[in-house]
Amino acid sequence: MQKRTLLDGNKFQITIKRLCHQLIENHTDFSNTVLIGIQPRGSYFADRVKQELTHILKTENIRKGNLDITFFRDDFRRKDGIVSASSNTIDFIIEGCNVILIDDVLWTGRTIRAALDALLAYGRPAKVELMVLIDRRFSRHVPIEPDYIGQQVDSLDSQLVKVSWKETEGEDKVILLSERNK
Repeated sequence: MQKRTLLDGNKFQITIKRLCHQLIENHTDFSNTVLIGIQPRGSYFADRVKQELTHILKTENIRKGNLDITFFRDDFRRKDGIVSASSNTIDFIIEGCNVILIDDVLWTGRTIRAALDALLAYGRPAKVELMVLIDRRFSRHVPIEPDYIGQQVDSLDSQLVKVSWKETEGEDKVILLSERNK
């Protein structure tokens, strides 16, 4: 099994800061913009983005929620056993807001399609943009492209992009594994 490190340490944090500055360029004060992390892994990324935006803008008024897409996926009935969902933590209406959907890795686009469906339960947004830490750009099943990209990687379907978060794995790191089943 071969590993290649895509992001870690200081480069990981610089990437998040860069993405936050891009958001500030487009959304200024975030009065009509909300952050939505896609459960489970996009929530860690959304937490970091909110934390960094709060630090840069010196405000606590950035709204962030977590969205579970389990029952909106096109493959949830194909899994063995009982499917368990995470809880949604969106305590605001997104009607007329600009929504930044946040996930760690964009691969086929099917997760994002499911998130767009799930999002409508909270209102009809004025605009939806997508932020991803890693864009695996040559494997789309759905015509979806991110607006904000931490890093693009050209990978084979047999490879796996693994994102480790300090909150769960003890370090911030993104690696590309040569075999998917390892």
